Amino acid sequence: MVTGKEGKVTLVSAGPGDLDLLTLKAAKVLASADVVLLDDLVNPEIITLAPRARVIRVGKRGGCRSTPQAFIERLMQRYARRGLHVVRVKGGDALLFGRAGEELAALREAGVRVEIVNGVSSAFAAAAGLGISLTHRDHCQGVIFVTAHLRDHSEPDWHALAATGMTLAIYMGMSRIESLCATLANTLSTATPAAVVQWAGSVNERRVTGTLGTIAAHAQAAGLGSPAIILVGNAIGEAALFAQTSASFGSHAYDALEDALRISA
Repeated sequence: MVTGKEGKVTLVSAGPGDLDLLTLKAAKVLASADVVLLDDLVNPEIITLAPRARVIRVGKRGGCRSTPQAFIERLMQRYARRGLHVVRVKGGDALLFGRAGEELAALREAGVRVEIVNGVSSAFAAAAGLGISLTHRDHCQGVIFVTAHLRDHSEPDWHALAATGMTLAIYMGMSRIESLCATLANTLSTATPAAVVQWAGSVNERRVTGTLGTIAAHAQAAGLGSPAIILVGNAIGEAALFAQTSASFGSHAYDALEDALRISA
């Protein structure tokens, strides 16, 4: 089908899974979509926001059989050239470990108009679930987002990353979490706080906390696997304080606070 109008591609960030975390802009773009290319990790219910679109599933999972990247890029170009609005839906934020760079380059080279809609990355959703700040100023000066799944199968320079003293948010590292933590422990103390959050920001979220020396065993004992975020750094220690506060601030405390607010009003 050729519409006679200029087609375009929008890269939409679907967030970590909870549809309530979608931006209003993402919802508007989905409503206007003619074709939706849906990633494997995206909440499948998102298609309800694109009622008139043709949905094509183009799953990509590390270590699993995936739709070839070149094929996805050809699909986007083909439909956009027919004058259609193609929405490429990616989990988390499209610009963070979502191969957006490759797709943007291919589309621009083909002369296809492309737009980007930002979203919530899973590292932020993981931090929210733990009740912590990734950049707590008492503990660090920043956060580093790094993938353990490199294209050429090499390893990041874990020593250099650990030596920064910043919070490490590690994506796609569960298949090598034991060796990863052991390597980091060559630079950091094994007592450095750490956490693993699986399916962060979704109804299936599961998380464990510990230290660099124990987190791999804790995650294995809990049966956690991909997709998951590994967080390492002193700021992660705030999660224990959050858990203690939440446990001690029970229903009776909430009732008392509500009564106090009612009286003051």
